[in-house]
Amino acid sequence: MSKLEDLAERVERLVLRHEELKRTNTLLEQQVEALGSERDSLRSRLSAARARIDVLLERLPAGEGPPGVAE
Repeated sequence: MSKLEDLAERVERLVLRHEELKRTNTLLEQQVEALGSERDSLRSRLSAARARIDVLLERLPAGEGPPGVAE
């Protein structure tokens, strides 16, 4: 093969590799977006659960701890 043919073959392989990496990058970006949405949802659920726990704690009579704990 001539040097020009070798170069053309290398360029073609680089183009194919570039397209493959672009597809991979797109998939990874989608995964990051999905994980970000899941994280935001979990944070929201955690915040709501904490608020419910705070309300329940406020309803406990003062001075009462967990059973079996002496004050």
